[in-house]
Amino acid sequence: MTEEDFKNGQVLLIDKPLNWTSFQVVNKLRWEIKQRFKIKNIKVGHAGTLDPLATGLLIICTGKQTKEIDTYQGQIKEYTGTITLGGTTPSYDLETEINETFSIDHISDELLKETTKQFIGEIQQKPPIFSAIKKDGKRLYELARKGETTEIKARTVTISEFKITNIDLPKVDFKVVCSKGTYIRSLAFDFGNALNSGAHLSALRRTKIGDFSVDKSLSVDGFIDGLKSGN
Repeated sequence: MTEEDFKNGQVLLIDKPLNWTSFQVVNKLRWEIKQRFKIKNIKVGHAGTLDPLATGLLIICTGKQTKEIDTYQGQIKEYTGTITLGGTTPSYDLETEINETFSIDHISDELLKETTKQFIGEIQQKPPIFSAIKKDGKRLYELARKGETTEIKARTVTISEFKITNIDLPKVDFKVVCSKGTYIRSLAFDFGNALNSGAHLSALRRTKIGDFSVDKSLSVDGFIDGLKSGN
């Protein structure tokens, strides 16, 4: 692709690596495009944040296509991952250490599958305190890392599919199809509560956004190699 192609607008499908923030991916691609074409700046943005411990599909928009970011963000998303039962963490995932443990002796395959039904449809969900949502001008994770607490309002989200795909206690693999604004970490935490136990998200991968699939995506290195070779 040419400099004009990127300025006129491209939709890039990138498979976000583990331990990268979504902003790091955007910054890396912007820098590589600027270096390749010796330009001072170009608009680059992503359509939907993935946590550092998540992998999978990021839609990256360049140039004039950045105007469509809100459209892409609003589309249905699909995730696969693993919930680990028997313990909670303050961040609801592995960013923080387990702070409480619970028995899982009462949990059966049937109970797991039956409990997922509670989360199908339009539900109320509280985002994690460790999130990028702003309150009073500050990101919630900034408050959380200082040990401060704050009241978080529940929001309405829609989960159209919550399916258990494998059970190897304490680990439970799943697939979720959901609306914009759904926190899978919160789903894992709430699922643990509904089981009269505790749970946290131990792996997450975004596999689809609307009609876009991670199967059609490039790694960051793959994009850079293509850019340098002129493809």
